[in-house]
Amino acid sequence: MSGKPTVGEYMTRDVETVSPEDTVSSVAKRMVETAGHKGFPVTQGRTVEGFVSAGDLLLADDDAPVFTVMSENLIVAHPDMKVTDAARVILRSGIQKLPVVDDADNLVGIISNTDVVRSQIERATPGKVGKLMRTLEQIHGVELDEERREVRLDDLTPTQARVYADELEGRQYELDRGLAEPLVVIDNDGVLHLADGHHRVMAAHEMGTERMDAYVIVTRTPVDLGMAKTAEKEGLESIGDIEVVDYARHPLVETTKRLQ
Repeated sequence: MSGKPTVGEYMTRDVETVSPEDTVSSVAKRMVETAGHKGFPVTQGRTVEGFVSAGDLLLADDDAPVFTVMSENLIVAHPDMKVTDAARVILRSGIQKLPVVDDADNLVGIISNTDVVRSQIERATPGKVGKLMRTLEQIHGVELDEERREVRLDDLTPTQARVYADELEGRQYELDRGLAEPLVVIDNDGVLHLADGHHRVMAAHEMGTERMDAYVIVTRTPVDLGMAKTAEKEGLESIGDIEVVDYARHPLVETTKRLQ
C-alpha cells in the first residue's frame, strides 16, 4: 500500500442501517442480536438522516419511531479522507463509528475505531516484507516478486517449531475482529514457507479457518533457504507439526504480568 491509507481502503462497505420509522424496540432487538453493533446509521434510501446509538434508546418509549430519538447532528467521513484524520475525529468526538458518504451524500460505508487500529497494524507489515526481501536478495543474489494473496493453511511449511497457548487467545481475538496482520510467506519454487505469523496460523487453524491473507515473496529461481533447512532439521512439514506450548507463558505475556 503506497502513501497514507484512506478511509475508503479500510471502511466496511456492507453497512447495517435502520429506517427512521423503525421502532425503538425493534432497533434495540437488532443491536442485541447483531454482534459488535452499538449503533446504526438511520437512512432514507441511501441518504443518511441520522445515527442512533444504544444510549439514545435507553429511556425511550418502546413504540417510539427512531427518528424521534436519533442524533441528527451528524459527523461523517469521506472515502478519500486519510484514516489518520478520521482517527482524530473519532478520538475528539467520542464517536466509535463514522458513516462514510460520497460526494452525493450517499452512504457508502462506515469506519470504526477498530478499522483505524487495523490500518496501523497492516501498515507495519509491508516494511517487514521489504526488509526480508532485501535480506534474501543480498544473501542469495536472486530476483524476487511480491504478491498479496490468500494461502491455504494446509499448504504452508512452518519454520518455527512451537507457539505459546496463551498467545493464541489474543490472536483469536484479533482474527474475530479483523485486526490480524497478513501472514508473510516465501514461495520458493512452489513450496510455501511461513516466514512470519505462526501464532496467527495456529489460532486460525483452531478456529477452523482454511485460508488466510498473506504477503507472498516469490523467488524467480529456486534458492537454498536457511529457514527451509531449519524446518527440515525440526521435522516441520505442515502446521500440524507445530507444538503448542501450554506449560510456559509467551515471553511478552510473562513480562507484562511481571510489570503489573
